[in-house]
Amino acid sequence: MMNQKKIFVLDTNVLLHDYKCIYQFEEHDIILPITVLEELDKFKKGNDQINFQAREFVRELDSLSGEMLFTEGIALGRGLGRLFIETGKPFSREMEESFEEKIADHRILAIADYSRNKNPDKQVILVTKDINLRIKAKALGLAAQDYKAGQVTNIEYLYEGIRTIENQDDEKINKLYNSPEGVSVEEFNLDIDPMSNQYMVLKGNQSTALAIFDIRTSALHVVQKQKCYGIEPRNAEQTITLDALLRPDINLVSLTGKAGTGKTRWHWPQLYSNDANICRSTSQDRLSRWVTEILATSPAMPRRKSNPTCSHYSITWP
Repeated sequence: MMNQKKIFVLDTNVLLHDYKCIYQFEEHDIILPITVLEELDKFKKGNDQINFQAREFVRELDSLSGEMLFTEGIALGRGLGRLFIETGKPFSREMEESFEEKIADHRILAIADYSRNKNPDKQVILVTKDINLRIKAKALGLAAQDYKAGQVTNIEYLYEGIRTIENQDDEKINKLYNSPEGVSVEEFNLDIDPMSNQYMVLKGNQSTALAIFDIRTSALHVVQKQKCYGIEPRNAEQTITLDALLRPDINLVSLTGKAGTGKTRWHWPQLYSNDANICRSTSQDRLSRWVTEILATSPAMPRRKSNPTCSHYSITWP
């Protein structure tokens, strides 16, 4: 009878994807092939994300180290399984007939095959993000699957940022411009359920408006173009950015986008300068008093000439 407790054999790319992956398999046991540790050594140096993951996993493993890793395994915590390190194993006859080269992938496969034969009462599953290796495993009758922890299953629930909504009534758009108190969201034919402070571009046959949704009144308010410290928005996205920066009820503004789209212009120090010699408008004075912190971050991956890495800016109010 098959035991409900499973054994997962992890490929190197799983550790390089998530250094905390060993805690994602609930009560099931985990086997790390010794080949995986060899491969990790090649990735410890560098500034890429996979290099960070490799270093962090080595530190994590060091905190768990003990002789039992190679025999009885080490418990990973309450409600979790045990972690084992399995040394290299000889190729089975079936593997020798199928794979001539003893490359790293095949050595990992050999350990998964050995673990299956050693534990006939448990399901042994090879976990790898390498599609080709999963196919090879299945050719040997081994169960194999992708590592999916952390993947978003319902992408329709993700916030998409500024939305463009077409086929709107021109009269409703004109009413939006002439109503300081806003217009009920129910008067518009929106194909979304707007979130609090969500910005959108409303397009009719002859008119267009930038709008923000106020969840407290369930109304849309028009977003007007304005200047600050002599900086004038050049497009709809920059107009919306400046509007968000100047709203006291929005405590955090997060800007993400491709290089050259104007993100840096909005986080530059003059936006919160307190220099008395600067002649400030009402909006400028408000911005100077409100902003308490500006964070500029970039991913650990190096910038590429052909595909610059997107930067991310966060501006925080008290």
